[in-house]
Amino acid sequence: MAETTMAQALNLALRDALAEDPSVVVYGEDVGPLGGVFRVTDGLTAEFGEDRCFDSPLAEAGIVGTAVGMAMYGLRPVVEMQFDAFGYPAFEQVVSHVAKTRNRTRGRVSLPMVIRVPYGGGIGGVEHHSDSSEAYYAHTPGLRVVTPSTPADAYSMLREAVESPDPVVFLEPKRRYWTKGEVERGTRTEPMDRAVVRRRGSDVTLIAYGPTVATALETAEAAAAEGVGVEVVDLRGLSPFDDATVADSVRGTGRAVVVHEAPVFGGYGAEVAARVTERCFHYLEAPVLRVGGFDIPYPPPRLEEHHLPGVDRILDAIARLQWESRWVSPGARAGAAGEPLPVAEVGA
Repeated sequence: MAETTMAQALNLALRDALAEDPSVVVYGEDVGPLGGVFRVTDGLTAEFGEDRCFDSPLAEAGIVGTAVGMAMYGLRPVVEMQFDAFGYPAFEQVVSHVAKTRNRTRGRVSLPMVIRVPYGGGIGGVEHHSDSSEAYYAHTPGLRVVTPSTPADAYSMLREAVESPDPVVFLEPKRRYWTKGEVERGTRTEPMDRAVVRRRGSDVTLIAYGPTVATALETAEAAAAEGVGVEVVDLRGLSPFDDATVADSVRGTGRAVVVHEAPVFGGYGAEVAARVTERCFHYLEAPVLRVGGFDIPYPPPRLEEHHLPGVDRILDAIARLQWESRWVSPGARAGAAGEPLPVAEVGA
């Protein structure tokens, strides 16, 4: 088990997939000899040749469209969108063909392909380089949508995504590419559609994914200094959704905050809040809150730290959950005065 960055873990996953399965091909803009903008594909062309890892034209619709044909004829393409907002020209291909072909053919034609999307902010990038586009993909039946938050998960989940018979949109939190962690090559963590509890707590559940998991864990440390026990759930798989793990956590704490970088209005957190309410209504002691980006186009680099959810804004949301003058302990919920509150529509 070696310590490596998330970018290096993804590189190892692609390297092992290419070595073990001759049907795997990797391509996209600048992923060949250059090794990708973030060097995730560094060295793959030199090791496996230009037939297995190669550059494409600057045409995202063409990248995904050709991948559809490759997958139909037995290959397992892994394509890169380079940056989140660069993938929008390919959106028609993803929604109309990638997501629907297996259902349209009654299962006779599957598309085992992976669409890698470096997403999110926090790197000083301008608009078109810092989008959080997860809600678009997760809203589309027929796609698996996943996002790792640790190097170990990055390796394991990408290996699983390449092996999946279904098309997978693999969202890579670009500001966590340089996060280090232990990765045991050849081993797997939890299945990619399974949420995991990263930290235990008894007072409130923070539900996060991808780039905001580290922020949630930092918040939990700060809250612990104030005597508040914060449980952190890392969703990992956005679609399908692991209702069981999330609901079990919220039923134990009675409170929940959903954290993501995307704007709050119509964001993925709204779906999470609704699902938590449906399954945990009689356990909730306060509204489910959401903390995310503001409802504006992505701001200039010097302002992004104010736009992205940080520890202080999440702590403010936790404080709002103290709608009474004190916390209600889990054991006292059955005799607490009043009925549990429903989810409120709460902005950032």
